Amino acid sequence: IRAGWLDKNPPQGSYIYQKRWVKLDADYLRYFDSEKDTYSKRLIPVSSISRVSSIGDQKFEVVTNNRNFVFRAENDADRNEWIWTLQQIAEERKSKASERTLISLATDSATELADKSGFLELRGFKHKLFVVVAGDKVFLYKNAEDYRQRIGITYIEMNVGNVKEVDRRGFDLTTPYRIFSFSADSEQEKEEWVEAMQQSITEALSNSEVAERIWAVESNRFCADCGSPKPDWASINLCVVICKRCAGEHRGLGPGITKVRSLKMDRKVWTEELIELFQQFGNMMANQFWAANVPPSEAISPTSDSQERRCFIIAKYREGKYRHYHPLFGNQEELDRALCVAVTTSDLAETQALLFCGASVTCDTGDPQCPTPLALAERSGQRLQMEFLLHNKTSGWFGGCCGVGQSSGKLLSALLCCAEFSRRWCTLQDGVLSYYENDRNTVPNGEIRVEEIVCLVNNPLHTHGAWHSCRGPHEGTFEVYTEADRLYLFGLEGPDSAREWLKSIAKSFVHPCAEELLALDFERLGRLHYKGGLTLEHAQEGWFALVGSMLHVCSEDGRRQEPLQLRKLQELCEYPWLVLLAGPPGWERGMCAGRTLYIQGERKLDFLGWVHAIQKAAGSSGDTLSEQQMTESDVPLLVDRCIDYITQCGMGLTSEGIYRKSGQNSKTTSLLEVLQRDARRVCLKEGEHQVDDVANTLKRFFRDLGDGLFTRRWASDWLWATALEDEEAKVSKYRQLLAALPPVNRATLKALINHLFRVQCFSGENQMNTHNLAIVFGPTLFQTDGKDYKAGRVVEDLISYYVEIFNVNDQEMKKQQDEITAIMKIREASSSGTQQAGDFICTVYLEEKKTETEQHVKVSATMTAEELIFEILDRRKIVMKEKDYWSCFEVNEREEAERPLHYSEKVL
Repeated sequence: IRAGWLDKNPPQGSYIYQKRWVKLDADYLRYFDSEKDTYSKRLIPVSSISRVSSIGDQKFEVVTNNRNFVFRAENDADRNEWIWTLQQIAEERKSKASERTLISLATDSATELADKSGFLELRGFKHKLFVVVAGDKVFLYKNAEDYRQRIGITYIEMNVGNVKEVDRRGFDLTTPYRIFSFSADSEQEKEEWVEAMQQSITEALSNSEVAERIWAVESNRFCADCGSPKPDWASINLCVVICKRCAGEHRGLGPGITKVRSLKMDRKVWTEELIELFQQFGNMMANQFWAANVPPSEAISPTSDSQERRCFIIAKYREGKYRHYHPLFGNQEELDRALCVAVTTSDLAETQALLFCGASVTCDTGDPQCPTPLALAERSGQRLQMEFLLHNKTSGWFGGCCGVGQSSGKLLSALLCCAEFSRRWCTLQDGVLSYYENDRNTVPNGEIRVEEIVCLVNNPLHTHGAWHSCRGPHEGTFEVYTEADRLYLFGLEGPDSAREWLKSIAKSFVHPCAEELLALDFERLGRLHYKGGLTLEHAQEGWFALVGSMLHVCSEDGRRQEPLQLRKLQELCEYPWLVLLAGPPGWERGMCAGRTLYIQGERKLDFLGWVHAIQKAAGSSGDTLSEQQMTESDVPLLVDRCIDYITQCGMGLTSEGIYRKSGQNSKTTSLLEVLQRDARRVCLKEGEHQVDDVANTLKRFFRDLGDGLFTRRWASDWLWATALEDEEAKVSKYRQLLAALPPVNRATLKALINHLFRVQCFSGENQMNTHNLAIVFGPTLFQTDGKDYKAGRVVEDLISYYVEIFNVNDQEMKKQQDEITAIMKIREASSSGTQQAGDFICTVYLEEKKTETEQHVKVSATMTAEELIFEILDRRKIVMKEKDYWSCFEVNEREEAERPLHYSEKVL
């Protein structure tokens, strides 16, 4: 509205004025250090300004309820223009607020609609700031008192934000203009803040086109129930626009009373007719009926708590306590007759009053050609009447109370109390799942249309605690998620009956292109949006089935992809998309090239269910090897992480007494716990983790391993093989026993012995030769008390005959020897004082992956891609010509995905 340079009097009352760039818009008066700055030094809500007046010498004062701000313009004319503009905008805000009886004067979104608030440290500030996440913005305040007074520092628009976790308590909020580095008091608190900000980003990026069109009507700019500004939810059958907090209470009433949809996210719902209906209807017309008699003592405001909202919304819509009764109320026949007349006109208010005072949407019109009010409206060309009737087809209002909501809710809502479950007769016919009071009733209590279903879940018994505690005759449950963001829970006599119903419903709602998924014994089945490979601009719809730790996918064109083994994911991130980075064989080129899959659900409730299910399936589920998170080579990620750290760490392989010396017990216990919970999220770092603690963690993992590394079935055979005196016979027996092990055990044993083979190569420094390692690992791997010497003999033989038993070819052996040589060189350089801390040994290939193009390079934490390129070219004596362009690519282990590094990017 207005912007310019003004002198600002500092808060301490000093006579030295500070030059500030001041901007005024419809919501805030803000001032900045510079006109180029994006984030202000202070913001004052226009709604809090009580007076603006001149105080002489080109100065004027902005008075709020709690604080005064003094500004000085260059001349009187400029000052007077600022005063007049501020007075106008403040008066306009006050007059609008006074017109609304259900809304308080305080409309600042930060103070009333806070999704998360509290104190955080912010780099650059001496003291903690009070931070508020509200809708699609994050507000910063100096303290909690300023928050209550609504005098802030600045706000951050989250449509340009990105949140990234930095360390245990820290996270960054990055925008194109500045990075805000926050630190929370605890790791749990940090996770809550990150989740809140990610949700804010999702809201900011949602489509506002429908909302803007509906907000064009003045009464729709404020919640129909509490008066909060910019409500972005709606009840599409009641035709009221509501805020997020009231929408949550509406959902509790059930879809028989109110059908809640988002203005910004439920794009499919908002047809042109429905938008026009909301523009014609508006909150004003709706409240002239529903809120005609609200006592001031019972009205709610934006600051009302959940309990107050719930009581008010139940009284308003379920009980109809405040409505304007139609003169025909109580006379069913007359109500139905009047409805048949009203739907042929454009009088939507009359149709609303009749319908919500008891007229039946499906009443008999007496006209054989148009037997229902909907048919009458269609013949009369009343599109908006048709739209209104369609959305209220299943409402079932009788005499002012809902004949569906209370009874159906007891069966179909996700309930926690066994007493609230009720037996209902259900039918699945013509694409509609209907439920009745009993098998004699012909009118259903409620319906779920199969095209509205987005997900089915087959529940283990323990998923719902109350159901589990009931036991009784019901032992099987399943869940149904719908487009309305509703979760329905059904229970039957046993798991077999539940699965039969589940399969029947699945056949009705799954697209024919994904029918083959129905043959799977799925735990979760549904449709999701996804994107992957090189086509990340547009998402497509696909059908997903979760079976154990396998995720099966069918694309919308009917192509079934190779199932994704979730325990082998290299990375799993969430919000606003669930990102799965993996390397399964056989994915279609161009479909999920690079093995990165981005998944998003239809609705928040459905999406969160998938997120939790996939996270659980991708984690370790027990204490046996096959139940662990895996690498692509079938080695538990925990084992791989520990071995990799000990190998790469500066003093790892050469640490004296490695594996013989015990680490700190508390640190070992803690590290093993976090690795077993989710090894994918753990990054072992030199300085933070000690070599002996990591080594001890690896030993304890094998010692406590369910069924052991050699398995209970074959362990005694391994021990017996040590008695063979003939070397060839012994090696042959070991190879035979190795082949008999499960694939995961076989791969893990090879990885471990390969590692111990490297360790003994440095026995001159670490004092751990083959015999010493066998003494440590024999009892550990065979889980014995150490009295059986044969356990040590097996490990000693495996290390000694490593090449023969594991069929290690010359190329593998040469590569390993080169790596050992490189480690020794770095060790020598380190002892001479020239080694930089944090250096890693990386294998680099020149142009193609061949033995002759392989180079082992010491890469420091600061080395850039450009420096690495010059290093390789210099080693190979390649002279760069004028038009030569060399690039460095990062390639995953199976060469399925690659990424070019920018020349200034750090390699590590």
